[in-house]
Amino acid sequence: MKRLLVILSIICLTSCKNEFDLYPPDKLSPITSFNSESDLQLYANSFYNILPTGSSIARSDVFSDYIVNSTVNPYLSGSYNSSQSGGWSWTALRNINYFLAHFNQADIPEASLKHYEGLARFFRAWFYFDKVKQFGGVPWYSDVLDVNDTEGLYKPRDSREFVMSKILEDLNFAAANINPNKDATASLINKWVALGFKSRVCLYEGTFQKYQNGSLSSEWFTEAANAAEEVMNASGYQLNIESDLAMSYRNLFILEQPKTNEVMLATVNSQSLRVMNDANWVFTSATYAGRPSFTKTFINTFLMSDGTRFTDQSKYNEIPFWKEVENRDLRLKQTIRMSDYKREGILTPPEFVYTYTGYHPLKFTLDSKKTDGNAENSNSLPLMRYAEILLNYAEAKAELGIFNESDWNKTIRLLRARAGIDNSSMPVIADTYLQNTHYPDISDPALLEIRRERGIELSLEGFRYDDLMRWKQGDLLLRPYDGIYVPSMDTPLDLNQDGKDDVAFVSSTPANPVKGIFYYIVNGTQNRLSNGTSGILYTQINLHREFKEFQYLRPIPLNELTLNPALDQNPNWDN
Repeated sequence: MKRLLVILSIICLTSCKNEFDLYPPDKLSPITSFNSESDLQLYANSFYNILPTGSSIARSDVFSDYIVNSTVNPYLSGSYNSSQSGGWSWTALRNINYFLAHFNQADIPEASLKHYEGLARFFRAWFYFDKVKQFGGVPWYSDVLDVNDTEGLYKPRDSREFVMSKILEDLNFAAANINPNKDATASLINKWVALGFKSRVCLYEGTFQKYQNGSLSSEWFTEAANAAEEVMNASGYQLNIESDLAMSYRNLFILEQPKTNEVMLATVNSQSLRVMNDANWVFTSATYAGRPSFTKTFINTFLMSDGTRFTDQSKYNEIPFWKEVENRDLRLKQTIRMSDYKREGILTPPEFVYTYTGYHPLKFTLDSKKTDGNAENSNSLPLMRYAEILLNYAEAKAELGIFNESDWNKTIRLLRARAGIDNSSMPVIADTYLQNTHYPDISDPALLEIRRERGIELSLEGFRYDDLMRWKQGDLLLRPYDGIYVPSMDTPLDLNQDGKDDVAFVSSTPANPVKGIFYYIVNGTQNRLSNGTSGILYTQINLHREFKEFQYLRPIPLNELTLNPALDQNPNWDN
């Protein structure tokens, strides 16, 4: 490459002004950076910086309805405004569009050129989908803007419909042209990831338009179902099922080498490369990440192992922890600490110093304690799994009104079989618990079960907030934070039945506390029991939360409106 530059410099030496004068030799230029396939590959690697990191995945569902935290997300504070808003950076888009403006000067086969164009357009779709979810309509740019292009720089927002149509165009091109090859680490985009992402995007937009705008157009749901079905029929991915069924699910989240039979795309962490995440620190610290804990309302949705509903039992909300977790969907013991959970070979109960509710997450955490206080987890975390594709397909077909028993058997039934649930036939009666606690406007029994499965299967993986927004269920963010059932105050409980008491719910710490018992203060201000001295634990009741109708879209940042008044603010945020 250097020799080529020298030769070209000599040829151009007599020119009064040549193009090399515009690009210092140590800087990126279209002449030096887009000549070979290796050049394109090197440049395309920069696109992956758009994807979430392992640490961001580990805390991605903290802002949701089924997680309790030490603080309220500022967005629910009631005082959030456009001066606090962010997310309006366009640097990544310029990087992508710069590539698209120059990649085709490389002298490589047409199929390779289209592969790299597909990669760039995939990431442009990823970039814009994130923007649309936050703000609705945004300015669409498919070219690199010049600093003097005032018309482009100060243009108004394009409509949501237009931007989403362009996203779909990019994803269709990506799915048709990116090669289908899988890599051993699930860290590269292939055709199947593009199709999987298309199913995610189209399902989001179809449900958003239906529940937010009352639009019943079938186009988005059809696109979602078709994309998912192509992955299901031709990709070769499948659910990870191991001889130890009780680890088939959790091993998707705690290994350094991703389970690439199911994991389609991962944020790859590595001990040897010193690329780490902080999942253990997030879930085993009293202060670091706010003690994220699951709520009882969510844990109640896990079925019994025989396929019956936990909430169909008489007095299901009066069962002590060590009993309520028995004979449940196997994903429960792979999601929270239960009676048989061990750390470093020792039975370890839920630790109330790290959990507010007693439902202590373990899905992403390693059983070794050595990374509890630092960001040194080497487990790779999924960004896309085959399980999501099954759920996207099922939901899209249900929203189209054409979901049938055959569809159930190749989606929900498979997920439940992997979870050790023996009887999982397609329901004919709606679950009143799901209707009363989550989805009062849904009467379709199958759609309710699909939403149940989505919540359970994808918990903590960063989908829940987006799901609430597209279903117009922001009100669930205001649900009371409930925890385990407490039979009585001042009576120590052995949560994992190992013969050692773990926690006692008290009005004040006793004068002579027993070592090993966590004394949980029930003061009626921050924490209370539903029956006064017994009942369901309600925690963080002093945290004020608000969610208003207009908050389904974020405000355009105030400083951006000042720079470009043509953008206009989303409705009601000016006030």
